[in-house]
Amino acid sequence: MLAAAVAEAREGLATGGIPIGAALFGPDGTPWGTGHNRRVQDDDPATHGETAAFRNAGRRPSYAGTTMVTTLSPCWYCAGLIRQFAIPHVVIGEARTFPGAHHWLAEAGVTITLLDDPTCVEMMETFIRDHPTLWNEDIGV
Repeated sequence: MLAAAVAEAREGLATGGIPIGAALFGPDGTPWGTGHNRRVQDDDPATHGETAAFRNAGRRPSYAGTTMVTTLSPCWYCAGLIRQFAIPHVVIGEARTFPGAHHWLAEAGVTITLLDDPTCVEMMETFIRDHPTLWNEDIGV
């Protein structure tokens, strides 16, 4: 599942954006939608990896049994989407470079799987080192 999110993150980076990717999987494990952070490409501060994957999944009557997979711990904005639509499971590539709001999700009963994936860590560490101004803009610093 993480491979889909990593592929999206790499696509975002290759097109001049921030390398954060996500994928929403249905209860049976089939991919419903994938996406990546597009705030640079679309000049849209609201298009994060998780919101793009959610949007690309299309309208659904329920998100019971779904899993959101993301390369980086979800920010408060994306965590709010996860809680609003009761997505019960989040798989996170890494939270070293950005702690995000996954603890808040866990407190609300969302199952969190934190992988600490070296590929995700290296991708973000390199991006943050090479593009600190853009990274600070993305996280609201």
